[in-house]
Amino acid sequence: MSTPVTLSPPRRLVDVTVDGREVRVPEGATILEACEALGTEVPTLCYGDTLTPRNACRVCVVEVEGARTLVPACSRKVEESMAVKTDSERVRHSRKMVLELLGSSVDLSTTPNVPEWMDRYEARPERFGPRAEPAPLGERDARHAGEHEPGDGAVAATVEQPAKVDNDLYVRDYGKCIMCYKCVDACGEQWQNTFAIGIAGRGFDARVSTEHDLALPDSACVYCGNCIEVCPTGALSFRTEYEMRAEGTWDEDRQTRTTTVCTYCGVGCNVTLHVQDNEIVKVTSPHDNPVTHGNLCIKGRFGFQHVQHRRQD
Repeated sequence: MSTPVTLSPPRRLVDVTVDGREVRVPEGATILEACEALGTEVPTLCYGDTLTPRNACRVCVVEVEGARTLVPACSRKVEESMAVKTDSERVRHSRKMVLELLGSSVDLSTTPNVPEWMDRYEARPERFGPRAEPAPLGERDARHAGEHEPGDGAVAATVEQPAKVDNDLYVRDYGKCIMCYKCVDACGEQWQNTFAIGIAGRGFDARVSTEHDLALPDSACVYCGNCIEVCPTGALSFRTEYEMRAEGTWDEDRQTRTTTVCTYCGVGCNVTLHVQDNEIVKVTSPHDNPVTHGNLCIKGRFGFQHVQHRRQD
C-alpha cells in the first residue's frame, strides 16, 4: 500500500509595489523574490539561495514606505500593499558606503559583479586610504610565519594574513573574506553538520578559523567543498583555480559547463564540470537540484583527476 502524499495548503497571494510596478507573490515571500519576479536587479553578497539569510553584508537594502530604516531585501518578508523602492537616493547612498567600506578592507578582485556595482554607485574605496587587512593571522599562524616572537600580544592586529595553502584540494585566502558566515552555515547545522570552521576572535580580530587555528588536514574538515560552493568572494577556491589565477591562465570566458550525474555512488548527485582547454578545472553542483541542493561530498567535488589522467611512461 502506497504512502499518502500530504500536500501543503496553498499560500495566499499578496500585492506588492516595487519601484511603482505592481507584482503579486505568495505570502511569506521575501522582497528579493518579489524583485526577481519583476526582473528588478538587487545586488547581493551574503545571500545564498540554499542558506538561511544572515543579513551580514547589507548590500541588498531597500527602502520600504513607512519603515524607519532601510531593510535587507533578502530576508524581509512582503506584506499586503507594501511599497518598495530599490533605487532611491537613500538606497544608492547606503550601497555606495557599504561597497566602499568593503573595498577599503577586503580584496574584492575575484568577487563577481563588484566592478559593475562600483561604477553604478560611484563607489571609491580608495578615499579611505590604503586597504587594511580584515582577517589578521591568529597567534599560532603568525608564529609559524615567523612574524613575531611567542607572547607578543599585538600580533593579531598587526600581521597580514597570507593565503592558506595546506592541502591539495582547496585554498583559504581570508584577505578576501567579508565575514558573510555562509561557509560557517554550510559547514554547520544547515548542511554538512561537520562544524570544522567557525568564527574566532571578536571585533576587528574576528575571522573564520578552524578550531585552535589548526591546519585544515588536522581539523574536522571532510573536504566536501560545500563552503567553496557558497563563498561569494573567492576567499575559498579550488587549488586548481588558485594556481591558474596566480599564473594568469584562469579564463572563465573560455570555460564550458556540462552538468552530469556523479558516477561514484547511487545517490544520483548532479555535478557541473567546468572545463578549460579540455581539462576539468573545478566542479560545482546545481542549486536547484532536488538531490544535492548545490552540495557534494569529497568524491563528487574533487574526485575528477582520473578523468584527465595522463599516463607517463
